[in-house]
Amino acid sequence: MEEMFFESRSRFGFEETVLRFTDLIPVSGWKVISVLDLQETMKKNGRDVLPVKVIELCRPDYAYRLLSDDSQRIYSNMLPCRISVYEKADGSCYISRLNAVMMAVQLGGVAEEVMAAAYHDAERMIRQLVVGE
Repeated sequence: MEEMFFESRSRFGFEETVLRFTDLIPVSGWKVISVLDLQETMKKNGRDVLPVKVIELCRPDYAYRLLSDDSQRIYSNMLPCRISVYEKADGSCYISRLNAVMMAVQLGGVAEEVMAAAYHDAERMIRQLVVGE
């Protein structure tokens, strides 16, 4: 059975993984929309967790295909793409993301095309950071 989410161990520590990934995004034709520091958010709420940042990224030409067509706008809640970088108790850094292709196949049409292309772009970026891939 195919998994809905993927997790890969980075070759680098947490901060370096975040830096390298955010540097790869514009080179790959994408834009960083925001970086959410969930560790800091938890700290502000009196909770202590290991480092975790969620990077929201967008490729405007892909997003346009969904946002410019009323029949596709229902999928706008999938925008922007989100990739999480976090540290676990073993001291290693991990990268997780949604298996967008698995979901895209169920949608078909333009949504499938856009989500599959976004997935493959993200995987090419992530492959440069992870162990054994």
